Amino acid sequence: MNVPPNLKYAKTDEWVKVEGNIAIIGVSDYAQSQLSDIVYFEFKVDPGDTVTKDQSVATLESVKAAADVNAPVSGKVVELNQSLTDQFEVINSDPYGAAWMMKIEMSDAAELDALMDAAAYEAYCQERGH
Repeated sequence: MNVPPNLKYAKTDEWVKVEGNIAIIGVSDYAQSQLSDIVYFEFKVDPGDTVTKDQSVATLESVKAAADVNAPVSGKVVELNQSLTDQFEVINSDPYGAAWMMKIEMSDAAELDALMDAAAYEAYCQERGH
């Protein structure tokens, strides 16, 4: 399981890369491996929308299950990775790179404190039986 040390992680398996006041989000390697082959991806928000922490912002469907992608932070959506709607398989092959999902301009950077670092997230995944 790949858990890059420079990211923050939510209990709902989203990752956050912080660049200034922008949070880049995606789903973790653990999440994509649990879902298996992704067959569909859809955004539930548009650029300019304001989202709140834990709000569902996208839907993933795989051969096994459907899952919501939740915003790990609150703020304004500034960019969506539109290529994912056609090339959703990169969520399986490159969850931390090409499969970034959206950029959110954070309204409260203190929300990052509630997220886990890589070591805590790895332990959390292992507690769940992996």
